[in-house]
Amino acid sequence: MASSSSSSMIFLLVLLLAIFIGLQHFYVASFEFQVGGTRGWIVPLPNDTNTYNHWASNNRFQVGDTIHFSYKKDSVMEVSEEDYKDCNATHPTFFSNIGNTVFILNHSGTFYFISGASGHCDKGQKMIVRVMVQDESLPNHANSSGYHDAVSLIMVFGMVLLQFVSEYVVSYVI
Repeated sequence: MASSSSSSMIFLLVLLLAIFIGLQHFYVASFEFQVGGTRGWIVPLPNDTNTYNHWASNNRFQVGDTIHFSYKKDSVMEVSEEDYKDCNATHPTFFSNIGNTVFILNHSGTFYFISGASGHCDKGQKMIVRVMVQDESLPNHANSSGYHDAVSLIMVFGMVLLQFVSEYVVSYVI
């Protein structure tokens, strides 16, 4: 009887470990990036007009990630490359002015964003986001901010779960 129940406990331990390992890959599958970091989506300073492209180039975006635009009395638009270069806000493919916009990066390739507020794009409130092809993105995602925090949280949860199950198995078998 003890042998059957200890086999069941070992099976449960292995099953929980497999679930934990699977959760690691699921949890870090997508990430939400805060555009502009703590400053948000604002008109950049005159000597820092490339701030958003610099910010975007320091991150590794992959399909399924989201970018969060936080702003006041402004808007965000996704536009074509030509409209990006010309700061033309007349034909956006996406528009939001709610102040708290989350945009899903739903395919690999290049996304072009501009402010829809008059004159803001000309002052540098625009950004190019390049989303990597999924096969290339997996190892590079570790360079993005937040990745290590997510993995650490999963590891702590997994270790606590493993400790709990181990103690249960040991107390059950003994």
